[in-house]
Amino acid sequence: MSERVGTQGLFFNEPLLWERGSRGRSGMSLPRADVEPAPVDEDLVGNGPDIPDLSEPEVVRHYTRLSQWNFGIDSNMYPLGSCTMKYNPKTNEKQAARPGFAGAHPLLPSELSRGALQLMAELEQYLAEITGLDAATLQPAAGAQGELTGMLIMHAWFKHHDDRRSKIIVPDTAHGTNPASAALCGYRAVPAASGPDGILETAVIDRLMDDETAGIMITNPNTLGFFEENIKAIAQIVHRHGGLVYCDGANMNALMGIVDLAAAGVDILHLNLHKTFSTPHGGGGPGSGPVLVRKKLEPFLPVPRVVPDGKGWRLSDDFPLSIGKIHAFQGNFGVMVKAYSYIRSMGADLKRASQLAVLNANYLKERLKGVLHLPYDRPCMHECVFTDALQQPYGITTLDMAKRLMDYGFHPPTVYFPLVVKDALMMEPTETESRDDIDRFVEALEAVAKEAVESPELLREAPHVCKTERLDETEAARNPRLTG
Repeated sequence: MSERVGTQGLFFNEPLLWERGSRGRSGMSLPRADVEPAPVDEDLVGNGPDIPDLSEPEVVRHYTRLSQWNFGIDSNMYPLGSCTMKYNPKTNEKQAARPGFAGAHPLLPSELSRGALQLMAELEQYLAEITGLDAATLQPAAGAQGELTGMLIMHAWFKHHDDRRSKIIVPDTAHGTNPASAALCGYRAVPAASGPDGILETAVIDRLMDDETAGIMITNPNTLGFFEENIKAIAQIVHRHGGLVYCDGANMNALMGIVDLAAAGVDILHLNLHKTFSTPHGGGGPGSGPVLVRKKLEPFLPVPRVVPDGKGWRLSDDFPLSIGKIHAFQGNFGVMVKAYSYIRSMGADLKRASQLAVLNANYLKERLKGVLHLPYDRPCMHECVFTDALQQPYGITTLDMAKRLMDYGFHPPTVYFPLVVKDALMMEPTETESRDDIDRFVEALEAVAKEAVESPELLREAPHVCKTERLDETEAARNPRLTG
């Protein structure tokens, strides 16, 4: 490639705060005390927090330097497959920061929260319209909790009908947390192998589905980046045995405005607002995993629910069949505001966003075909999966290429996932990347692939120009250092 996105520059080392500062330094000026000083119990002082004494510049520089170690979507393309690391429009951040939203206390009564409750009610309606389902809850705080909520609703449905079931079908192309969510509800996960095209075959589900099986947990598009083309026929098989279809909708980014999941036979669906609907992703910050259901399952949704009254909206617990509360408060409300803002500002262009996500992924797939091994050479949805098979003869692995890519200024793609593909590199460009950005990413991978043949030692020792060199990941896993 002609010019690298990543380059060498000033690398700031930053010690722990306790290694900086000096006794007596302060980053603030307190008003003069207007009361007499009181003695402090020495035992309390001795056992209190060890807070370093720092000046204001020391505090500011410390956190500024740490922020410069981070890589985010505001820095460059972030092709982390399965995660939809797309650019988040800043207007959504502005709306969530409005004082009436950002300053709302979780214990405010409904009559003082009408605006927030109206936003939540409208967001539920928008998500139902986008997916084709009937009712929603915004209570789950993340995708995995959305999965669990969906399975709790499924379990409550069968319990209410005095129908004891013990198994759930989980395809090998499902998200990795699906079996755990099912197990927490008392179900035994029954694996279903995908076919040669990377999607489920109806014959496999027909063989596995019986009257002891509660249903299926299907990820669509699946973790290979393919649309489960047989989903309607699969749903009919499951429904014929009285089962329910749960869909992991974390990859809804490829389907908005295009697919009616209710018409496809889905009974329960979870979404990731922090992925599809353009709210910050990663860093351990709040997520949101709303669950949508068909009308017959609506009574089982978590409480409290947002319901209309004569003056607007209020929270109600008056749903006797509900699975109960799964989230103490709406502490992730800011994520909902951003998703609401995204939907309102995009409108019908949500469909265009999905079309561009699919276009970008297929463009990336075609550009890299031959540079990397492509195990499934067929049209994909929002992401595509490669392997290191072409580089293995030179002793180069998936991890080596991911590490070397960092020297070119790009975050590595997801590696070694999905498990159904050995030595996988999973890439998702998202709809917010231009063709120019994708071309630069391709050029970087082409350069890495060329180095794998001509200078493999460069890859084995990569990265070279990052803040730190390659870490001993085996040692870190066996002996994690959890403190400074």
